[in-house]
Amino acid sequence: MITPRSCIVVLNWNGAEDTLACLQSLAGVMSPSCRVLVVDNGSTDGSPDIIREAFPDIELLLLPANIGYAGGNNAGFRRVLELKAEFVIFLNNDTIVDAGFCTPLLETLQRNPLAGIAVPKIFYLDRPERLWYAGGVVTLSTGLIRHVGLRKKDAPQFGHPGITGYATGCCFAMRCRDFEVVGGFDETFTMYAEDVDLSLRIRSLGMSVTYVPSSRIWHKVSASLQGSPLQKLAKKSFGALRLFRKHRAWSGMVLYLPLLPLRLARSFWEVLRENHSGTEQIRGK
Repeated sequence: MITPRSCIVVLNWNGAEDTLACLQSLAGVMSPSCRVLVVDNGSTDGSPDIIREAFPDIELLLLPANIGYAGGNNAGFRRVLELKAEFVIFLNNDTIVDAGFCTPLLETLQRNPLAGIAVPKIFYLDRPERLWYAGGVVTLSTGLIRHVGLRKKDAPQFGHPGITGYATGCCFAMRCRDFEVVGGFDETFTMYAEDVDLSLRIRSLGMSVTYVPSSRIWHKVSASLQGSPLQKLAKKSFGALRLFRKHRAWSGMVLYLPLLPLRLARSFWEVLRENHSGTEQIRGK
């Protein structure tokens, strides 16, 4: 068996339809030097059989239960180590990738030994001209964690590569040795903020998180009120508070809590604005 130079880890949980679309977009990326590993996080919808039938040549790692984003990806990484790959790319299953998305990420890590994480430009899948991520800002002392460019149309200002605050777990690349040294994902984060935590730990080692806009992917992000924004906000808030506590950012914790009502109001307003904008586009206005 040829030792792969890189391995893309795609985590699936009851999402066969999304995973199949993601894997189809990865078809042009797969090669002996770039393998794809699908980690099934204890799905109960028959996902493994569906994926295996559609992509019989892709390795499928079956986990007996859903152990979360961090746990599932850590399990996948242990398999990547067995494959002796040099680089690992973690990719959400609800994404579609540009055919050449891998190369700029890996070249960044190769050229710059101080780049610990390389992260692409990410668009909304249903609004491909709108940005979801063009860098990340995190200021623990004030409780600020946000994506750069969120919901904005792509523009030249978002086309400059450089150091950013944190990588989103939706997609990023690392050297396997760095991910192993830093200890992987912290599995005490059940959902949200584990990517910010990983980025902060990489930065504490003297390495950077590098935004690479020449690498592009599209992310299936819900822009509707369905799915309880209250529940989503609560999960994000618990993750953020755990992050502040772990990194002893007490001022950030104190400032974060009083601003929760404002965050919820802003979330509702932005969703309503997006829905109105989408309706106008359909009408041709």
